[in-house]
Amino acid sequence: MGRSVLISAAVGSQGFGLHMRGSHAAIAARLYSARPAARDSAERAKVTIQTIKKLYAEQRPIAMMTAYDYPTAVACERAGVDMVLVGDSLAMVALGHEDTSQVTMDEMIHHSKAVARGARSPFLVTDLPFGSYQSDEHSAVNNAVRMVKEGRAEAVKVEAGRRAAAKIDAIAHGAGIPVVGHIGLTPQTAVALGGFRVQGKSVSSAQALVDDALALQDAGCFAIVLEAMPSLVAETVTRLLRVPTIGIGAGPATSGQVLVLSDMVGLFDRFTPKFCQSFSDLGPRMAAAVAEYKQS
Repeated sequence: MGRSVLISAAVGSQGFGLHMRGSHAAIAARLYSARPAARDSAERAKVTIQTIKKLYAEQRPIAMMTAYDYPTAVACERAGVDMVLVGDSLAMVALGHEDTSQVTMDEMIHHSKAVARGARSPFLVTDLPFGSYQSDEHSAVNNAVRMVKEGRAEAVKVEAGRRAAAKIDAIAHGAGIPVVGHIGLTPQTAVALGGFRVQGKSVSSAQALVDDALALQDAGCFAIVLEAMPSLVAETVTRLLRVPTIGIGAGPATSGQVLVLSDMVGLFDRFTPKFCQSFSDLGPRMAAAVAEYKQS
């Protein structure tokens, strides 16, 4: 018996039309191997840089979350976050690498495109990976352009302080691509920082972070991520800047917060940063679901 005959027999003479009722509709639904998720009836207004500036001016918290693929992007879309970051942390939490420096430009573009399909309302920022902007301004601009054209990012993020000011200026002012800065603990260069350690604990290192933040603002960054630094240092930086700060392990005084989604829902199995609040424990629950399937 052909497949079409089997389907017809399963759902009856009414077929797959819109007029199916009762058990016929339920049977037909189960015959799909994958069904498209229903779109929300009322879509959110698109978040833009102007939206971010307005939130900052009104001193309203900016909610940022990482996403790495279509499902995590849809979760961010439905939660109504303001900004979505396709972080190079995907190297570890999605691709299994030992650190973030191993992810490539092509991989970041691949994941950025997937996130763009699912997170349509939030403002989309994608990391420029290690090695894609360090050498010279020309390569920095070219890779930023690629991330926008191919990866569908609306802004790029650069993990660097004053030493990258000229490259950020070239991207932001020369190419007209919005840039988010990132100072404090910069995972791409964590080896040079002595590992994943809190930065800015001494007076001199705290002053260096302030100098970095001001330099990035002058270079054209429209927002700056502050990672793993004392709360007082982050508060000082936030007070001195004219652009919003997004904290991660930097205390409550920043303009907004960002977390790695895989950390806050318990999907990453190696470690959870001390500053990361746990909102769920999906890793064990997922494993238990697969085990239940295996035994069924």
